[in-house]
Amino acid sequence: MSVVENQKDIPFDIKRVYYLYDVPGGESRGAHAHKELYQLMIAASGSFRVTLDDGQEKKSFYLNRPYQGLLVKPGLWRDLSDFSSGAVCLVLASEVYDENDYIRNYRDFLAFKKKQ
Repeated sequence: MSVVENQKDIPFDIKRVYYLYDVPGGESRGAHAHKELYQLMIAASGSFRVTLDDGQEKKSFYLNRPYQGLLVKPGLWRDLSDFSSGAVCLVLASEVYDENDYIRNYRDFLAFKKKQ
């Protein structure tokens, strides 16, 4: 059993939970950033890679344990790839869905980072 508690194990209150599953082989997900949203990503089943980009440096993380998670802070471009067969990505989010929080164009993301 794994437990995640608001403001104890993660630095935010969980306001939204969603899953990514049945991602076809060779496909990726993500390719966006958030202005305010925090996320905790967990490989609930299988495995996948998360690549985070702060506008200057990229780092990749391989998630494959349901008892480990990756905290993704606002202002990071994220790409999810290399999904194994049957992979399930569980995402705990700090806010409800808000389209205005998304940055979906990489050039817009770089401009956003320059303003910070």
